[in-house]
Amino acid sequence: MQIITRLIAMNRARQLQRQFKQIERSIGSLPARIRSRLGVMALREIGQASRCEFPHLYGTAPEQRYVPWGQGTDIGFARAQSDNPEVALRGIALWLAVAYHETKDSPHARMQPQHRQLLRVLRELRDAGNEHVDATAQWMRSGAAA
Repeated sequence: MQIITRLIAMNRARQLQRQFKQIERSIGSLPARIRSRLGVMALREIGQASRCEFPHLYGTAPEQRYVPWGQGTDIGFARAQSDNPEVALRGIALWLAVAYHETKDSPHARMQPQHRQLLRVLRELRDAGNEHVDATAQWMRSGAAA
């Protein structure tokens, strides 16, 4: 049974890695202002997911509660591919939140690199938001605002 569990975890890690590469490309193509907004959205989604009974199943229908992983990453990934920028941002935020909770305390060694990558991206989004706030505050203090 342990072999099957390891194979399932390895397959899931590969799937998350493929999706992560595309999500990371999408984030990289966003302007700094939108990236800071995405950081706020992602943190909000992570907070909402953490209030659920099973945070890694956030975005999944309640009747599918007993599956190894939920549909949140698939839904978020599909939305991230949307031509509508707002839908795409919300999809990326959902994907980041669900993937964060799914990989957070995973006992599988193959999931730990994904979690570190997610933390790096979330930190970059947070820092982009801080830079945007600092630039706005600096502009307000300068003579240009007067």
